[in-house]
Amino acid sequence: MSPEVNDAANDDAGGDPGTVRPGGRTARVRAAVLRTAGDALAEHGFARLDLADVARRADVGKSTVYRRWGTVAGLVADLLTDMAEQSLPRTETGSLLGDLRANAELVRSTLADPRQGALFKAVIAAATTDARTAESLHRFYEIRVAEWAPCVEHAVLRGELPKGTDPYEVIRAVSAPLYYRLLTSDAPLDEAAGARAAEAAAAAAKAGVYA
Repeated sequence: MSPEVNDAANDDAGGDPGTVRPGGRTARVRAAVLRTAGDALAEHGFARLDLADVARRADVGKSTVYRRWGTVAGLVADLLTDMAEQSLPRTETGSLLGDLRANAELVRSTLADPRQGALFKAVIAAATTDARTAESLHRFYEIRVAEWAPCVEHAVLRGELPKGTDPYEVIRAVSAPLYYRLLTSDAPLDEAAGARAAEAAAAAAKAGVYA
């Protein structure tokens, strides 16, 4: 085992699976493993994800991977946490439609990416049968929706939306048609699809659907 892996393993001894200390070798090992896990998920799906294979492909000691993440579900949970933390922050344009278009474009471009789209398909499929993966996926979306909810709250304060509008439901309404197209159709996720999703959510919110 390399000195880097030895040091990372020693840093993590006694910690809970999936937890890491920031910075240094530990951070580099975590980044390498999560990147490799994401690649493997996109290529082969959750059912064929294997900790030993991830360790080999990431050039990290197998014992380090098992000690830190414990299970495939633990590794996927950490991957989703990292994805939520690394995702771009919200864009505020000064108008509800502008903000929702920015949100839709972020979601659309992510799902349209061959690697990221395949990765989300794999995780969503796994969440239907694995409780921990489902919990991790729910937490991922809670973080991302909460990041964008203030755009709706600010639109209410500007008078663009009725008082009492549920910001979380509006943000979910932007993403919903894009995920539906990803999972049920081979139609391209182009910019027009993102624009339609944003415009539909904005129109519904202005009509009081989410109040």
